[in-house]
Amino acid sequence: MIKETAWKWIDDHHDRLTSISDEIWGYAEYGLCEEKSSQLLAETLRKNGFRVQQGAAKMPTAILAEKGQGKPIIATMGEYDALPNLSNKPVPRKEPLIEGGMGHGCGHNVHGTTALAAAIAAGEALEKHGLNGTIRFYGTPAEENFSGKRIMVNHGLFDDVDAALSHHPGTLNVATLASSNVISGAYFHFHGKTSHAAANPEAGRSALDAVELMNIGVNYLREHIIPEARIHYVIEVGGGQPNVVPDYARSHYYIRAPEQVLLEPIKRRVMKIAEGAALMTETRLVAEMSLGGYHKIPNKALSEIVTANMRLVGPPKYSPEDYLFAAEVAKSFPLEDRETDLRKGKVPNWEKYVGQDLVTEIFDAWDDGTTSPGSTDVADVSWITPTMEFNTVCNVLGAPGHSWQNTACSGTGIGHKSLIFASKTMAGSVLDLLTNPNLLRDAKEEHHRRLRGREYKRDATVEPPLDKARELAKTYTGKK
Repeated sequence: MIKETAWKWIDDHHDRLTSISDEIWGYAEYGLCEEKSSQLLAETLRKNGFRVQQGAAKMPTAILAEKGQGKPIIATMGEYDALPNLSNKPVPRKEPLIEGGMGHGCGHNVHGTTALAAAIAAGEALEKHGLNGTIRFYGTPAEENFSGKRIMVNHGLFDDVDAALSHHPGTLNVATLASSNVISGAYFHFHGKTSHAAANPEAGRSALDAVELMNIGVNYLREHIIPEARIHYVIEVGGGQPNVVPDYARSHYYIRAPEQVLLEPIKRRVMKIAEGAALMTETRLVAEMSLGGYHKIPNKALSEIVTANMRLVGPPKYSPEDYLFAAEVAKSFPLEDRETDLRKGKVPNWEKYVGQDLVTEIFDAWDDGTTSPGSTDVADVSWITPTMEFNTVCNVLGAPGHSWQNTACSGTGIGHKSLIFASKTMAGSVLDLLTNPNLLRDAKEEHHRRLRGREYKRDATVEPPLDKARELAKTYTGKK
């Protein structure tokens, strides 16, 4: 069996694959600055016979690597960026490895290694069995902050791809059919005038006042936007010390909604609030757009292929140590958070899973026609080619996303088992798409139907904000 060749390669290289995941976990690098992580992946691909290009789409840490020749071209996509302030030791309690440092609180160390393993394993089968087609690995930086795939899409790097697969660590084993929210980001720079805050405050114009007034205005706006929308922000720069009126302050906003047509009116109102804050404080506003992205186009044909391969591989078998670790993590949040999570996600027979820390069941996707509140640059790819990002259990059910709990789990045996299970699932799915033209035809026809004639609006001028990324990365190194 062709798939058994791929799965055997994964089993034979189990220790090396988990080691790569753990190395990336330890590097925990900020988006667009993943030098060590991307170099490790690129070197591993070269050693396994892939033709490797680094620095794609003007992103130094992006990777394009391929094996084989001709059509079809099946892509695996891997992420490897970490998140600020989520450093944690691989222990079931909050205990930073580096105080204030980066951590893989979304499990992208597993994400990137899964795509790597699947590509190499499927490549072994392609070579051994003389299959036609090309397997292409996309190393995609900065999913969390600068939407690296969006930059790649706008540079045309997915135009010849026949189908794309991705895996994301999660709390359930499912090839989801939910769409995702459109996202738009913006930096709001306010420029004022310094003065002595006690001796002559009347001479100052506080940029921080403008940021705070804008935030208040946006928080009052929440009552008057659609319930599916999301707005969140941080104050990145707020001044120096209290006795100096700050002449510069900056906030960073994300705005989300199910589709672009629903997002634009909210963006316009947020912009008016920012302008009003500048007017009230007699400061100068500079609004700078940051990331942006489309909503995801689901694909049931690909979901069924992935689900079938999950069942062929079989779910992970957790060790007693894994269950003990998960039980300790579960003590860090109330049980009702798990019930809320299950009910909010409309998980079938959710009551069955309230008492489970690690779910082993493989689900058929139940969520077609719904929209996830989150956003991802996988969605941009899904407008160009049939795309599927599936989940496997890597986190304790009910633990919040982007948390120390996720960082801890993705660096332990729970994360390792998610990696191996997902790698085999993805490799099997790649080989199905390479060897069965009917499956690929069905995925493409469905993709065409779901697009309903809509087209992705490209902007070839989009470039990665490398200087900003490096500036921000320095602030998140933390203290050992």
